[in-house]
Amino acid sequence: MTLPILDRSRIVATPEWSRWLIPPAALSIHLAIGSAYAWSVFKNAISQPDALGLSGTVTAIPFQLAIVMLGLSAAIFGTRVEKNGPRWAMAVSLVFFVSGLLISALGMALGQFWLVIFGYGFVGGIGLGIGYISPVSTLMKWFPDRPGMATGIAIMGFGGGALIASPLTSQLMVNFGGFTDGSIAKTFLTLGVGYAVFMALGVALIRVPAEGWTPAGWTPPASSAMISTHNVSAANAVKTPQFWLLWVVLCFNVTAGIGILERGSGIYQDFFPDATSPESLAAAAAGFVAFLSLTNMIGRFVWSSVSDAVGRKNIYRMYLGVGALLYLYIALFTNTNKILFMVSALLILSFYGAGFATVPAYLKDLFGTYQVGAIHGRLLTAWSVAGVLGPLIVNAIADAGEPGNTARYLPAFYVMIGLLVVGFLANEAIKPVASKFHESDHSDSASTTGAKA
Repeated sequence: MTLPILDRSRIVATPEWSRWLIPPAALSIHLAIGSAYAWSVFKNAISQPDALGLSGTVTAIPFQLAIVMLGLSAAIFGTRVEKNGPRWAMAVSLVFFVSGLLISALGMALGQFWLVIFGYGFVGGIGLGIGYISPVSTLMKWFPDRPGMATGIAIMGFGGGALIASPLTSQLMVNFGGFTDGSIAKTFLTLGVGYAVFMALGVALIRVPAEGWTPAGWTPPASSAMISTHNVSAANAVKTPQFWLLWVVLCFNVTAGIGILERGSGIYQDFFPDATSPESLAAAAAGFVAFLSLTNMIGRFVWSSVSDAVGRKNIYRMYLGVGALLYLYIALFTNTNKILFMVSALLILSFYGAGFATVPAYLKDLFGTYQVGAIHGRLLTAWSVAGVLGPLIVNAIADAGEPGNTARYLPAFYVMIGLLVVGFLANEAIKPVASKFHESDHSDSASTTGAKA
């Protein structure tokens, strides 16, 4: 049962409503749930002796589980979002995500890490998935003339969440007394209350376009080699090789980026341990994580907007091919040049974020607008796998090496290069969808109605 205020019929935009009011609503949700990318700050704090003193592999579990639940909840609840609309989805996301932070606060206060895993990973992860898919598809409906830019706007906020959350989380811990169970618990609690207020703004602001609405003066483009005017249902999409090739592309691109991002604070401290004190080193590492988040965020908007001009397949060639070369540079030269290391890492994270932002438009090109949101939800299971695979590869290999030695990361970096090459080849194999999968009996209006997930 849905509360009347959350019903789809209550948020249909009036004719004078400006579509440029929708991006702030999407950003309020994605900036909040995107704070999950700042987990490495929590991870580093929880691993300290004055806190729980757990290993890097163990402290990665909440983040890994959150990403798994993101993909699963997006796939499972995509049709429910389709039925109930984006305001319902945003409200449910708020409840689950904030509850996850509050449960994590309780877990740290009691010294029970399993509560952090359950709260941040399982409960909060459900909020991530439901909140993630709704503004993406909603913005695509408001901006059919610029789908790459639209999805870039939506997903930019998710990538930029740690830009705010990383320094904020670090500063809150310092203000509450340092890296102790109690200070970490208070930080979780403070963030939960703050994000609840922030996300509520998006719930209040979101609107959907009226049936049949299109931007003034816009005419749907004709089909091309990789942009189809035909539609494919979600049930048929998963039967196509294109879906699974794109699944591999997304999974391996995400694995390569998330491995650095999840351990960003630790990697920086191992590569550049020349700060004057542990506190200043931790602050510099938090700043590095914030910069990773910044390029993650900017890349989502810039590169996905570029894809509208150069095409989705070409832009993924850059994400995967150039990304592999940048990883190769880091593996060969490690920390010999701090500036080039930073540039390489930041570009890798920009491609990582852009891969998320570009994939909904890639799906739209291949499968049409009918049920594109539901297809997107199913594809995000690739993120669930990558959320486990990336941190597992980096943490398992790094934890087996000598702390402070940059060489302990090299095997993981070479694995990432291999995955990116495989993703590059999968992208090259993507061709237009065969006509036997097309939904020939669906009109354009039906397509618009169906793509609500």
